[in-house]
Amino acid sequence: MDTAGGFLNGRFTTGSWPFAGLASSTEEQHSECLAGDDHAGHDHSDLSKSPFARANAQPAEARESEHDHAHSDAASLLVSEAAKKNLGLTEKFLQPIELRSFTRTLSVPSIIVDNPGRTRLLVSAPMTGIVTHVHAVTGEAIKPGDLILEMRLTHEDLVTAQKEYLQTLGDRDIELKQIARIEGLATAGAVSNKTLIDRQFSRDKLESQLRSQREALRLHGLSDQQISHIDEQRRLLTEIQIVAPHPDDHSDEELHLSLQKGQKLSAQSASANPFRVASVAEHDGSHPATQQKNLQQKNTQPRSTQLEATLSAASLPAAMQHSADDSHLLVLQDLHVQKGQIVTAGDALCVLADYKELLIEGQAFEAEANVIAKAKLANWSIEAVMGDNSDASRIKNLQLSRVDNEIDPATRTLKFYVALSNELVDESVTPEGQRHVTWKYRTGQRLQILLPVEQWTEQIVLPIDAVVREGLDSYVFQQNGDHFERVAVHEVYRDQTQVVIGNDGALYPGDVVAMRGAYQMQLALKNQVGGAVDPHAGHNH
Repeated sequence: MDTAGGFLNGRFTTGSWPFAGLASSTEEQHSECLAGDDHAGHDHSDLSKSPFARANAQPAEARESEHDHAHSDAASLLVSEAAKKNLGLTEKFLQPIELRSFTRTLSVPSIIVDNPGRTRLLVSAPMTGIVTHVHAVTGEAIKPGDLILEMRLTHEDLVTAQKEYLQTLGDRDIELKQIARIEGLATAGAVSNKTLIDRQFSRDKLESQLRSQREALRLHGLSDQQISHIDEQRRLLTEIQIVAPHPDDHSDEELHLSLQKGQKLSAQSASANPFRVASVAEHDGSHPATQQKNLQQKNTQPRSTQLEATLSAASLPAAMQHSADDSHLLVLQDLHVQKGQIVTAGDALCVLADYKELLIEGQAFEAEANVIAKAKLANWSIEAVMGDNSDASRIKNLQLSRVDNEIDPATRTLKFYVALSNELVDESVTPEGQRHVTWKYRTGQRLQILLPVEQWTEQIVLPIDAVVREGLDSYVFQQNGDHFERVAVHEVYRDQTQVVIGNDGALYPGDVVAMRGAYQMQLALKNQVGGAVDPHAGHNH
């Protein structure tokens, strides 16, 4: 046998194939087997022309019925109740199709940021002093008007101004007594009128000096009521209470001064005083420092609400309203001082954060500036998406607040801002009376702003999890009893969370489709079609 092989016209020549003899031997053995076959001599040529010859020999009606049955199995999936639960196909996610308006959007990366000048409130020391007590702790939620800390004044200018004012008050009192004594003597003729006139002139000079000293005390931050209290008590104000400011109302901006630490007011004055330990209800008790000591012995006893001796009677109603207002909950973000620390005028004491109103900062490319301008001009509402795909949550009905007038030279992006109203999701109070809150949105969270580009009406809009892609095709699963029929659809538009389906007759309004789980059902359908039992399994050919 010639074993030399070669190629002819790019094909291997069989004449030189080393196993040509083996094929010939096999044919002879096959002929011998057929000799003893009962069907030998029968003509099977019509049934052996192709693998489909046996099927073609069947009647046309049977072939058509079998074809329809196979097509139905390839596009229909039986889903049990347990499988529906696994897919999360509750009534919420088995809804009929409705035509609605759809806004084509442009997705822009963004981040939640502070509202400048509103979110962060810096509380500074109005004058020099020593911190004597800290009432609020870092992370605690307080309200405007709540007491944060107390200081003992060591501010030399204020101490000197108060001392000089007290001294002038004493001199004037002496002159008034002298005038009252001399008036009787002058009437009786025992003293000349000139002496009385000189005393009255000295009194007028002291009154003029007192007026100028009152103005100096006002410049130091004292109110008229606090100055009047010095007139009545003839004592220096040595303690100052630092309270939480109100973000909007600035009518109560005076210093909250008292005569000395722990001094108690009358019952009438105390009942009207709103400045108290933060986050605790009012009741009669001892000083907060004493109550804190008692708390160490009895953890079950709530923190006391000793009313501090403040002297701002005119501002009490406004402050009381602030303290009872939960619309502005302030979180003590940073506390920069501690008990016993000396602070000077202007030093930062703490930072309060008001997370109720935040901003979303979007960063669009320079070429997208026209889209932003169009959305602002049309006053379209904006949506933001937080999360990915099925886990994404939409924040709707947002408004574009402002657009920067400069392009960032480093990133070549245009920043714009959208107002975001925050929501409280949790609130708790510790056994010590400290209140803690949790907000839904936090600064630093990343999300996507969907800028409206154009609006379409009468569209079929489905969640992105309701549509599955397979190669060049897209499918949805329409409910038909306990089965789900796979329907090929045309995607008009797709974004991060939604798909617009062409209204071309593949689906109609009212058809119930699965709003989620399309990908899993597609996998199950492929396994169902590809996993059929081989009819030749176990046969030995």
